[in-house]
Amino acid sequence: MIATEFLLHSDFLPKAKADNYLNELLDAIEWRQDTLRIFGREHPIPRLHQWHADKDISYCWSGLNMRPQNWVAPLDSLREMLCEHTGHRFNSVLANLYRDGNDSMGWHADNEPELGNEPVIASISLGAERDFQIRRCQKGAKKRHGPAINMLLPHGSLLLMSGASQRDWQHALPKRRRIMLPRVNLTFRLIEH
Repeated sequence: MIATEFLLHSDFLPKAKADNYLNELLDAIEWRQDTLRIFGREHPIPRLHQWHADKDISYCWSGLNMRPQNWVAPLDSLREMLCEHTGHRFNSVLANLYRDGNDSMGWHADNEPELGNEPVIASISLGAERDFQIRRCQKGAKKRHGPAINMLLPHGSLLLMSGASQRDWQHALPKRRRIMLPRVNLTFRLIEH
């Protein structure tokens, strides 16, 4: 059973529309690959990414300060669609490009202070179907985690994460070497400022 904080709409976008958005975004976004310092060593982030947001809305995660790029037409179109569908307002999006199954994202929560206590994050997946894993965080002296729960995020799907999803849970996108096709993931957020 998937936690109630995670609501998956498998068919948010019809296939033809999802195909169009994928192709447009691969070209329209100026993808970048940054490095992170971990235990004193520089490591390339295992995916490409870009930050698009309303004017002057930056985002800092893992010591990386992202300055906003202007909205490109397909991202703005998807943002409007999400606002109508969810009833929530979004002023930014972190776009990730997983070039193939070798690109990944480790265990983490999107719990930066500028997102607020119970952020609503609307995550659209385009391209290769990938495993998305969540696990409950344990509080207290022994910070153990619950078992991983796996869900598939198909092309054109929307995963709505809300409530305590970023406070009580972590999520990850593991490597899957058999996957040869790209996946674009768009996580729309509301940055409080």
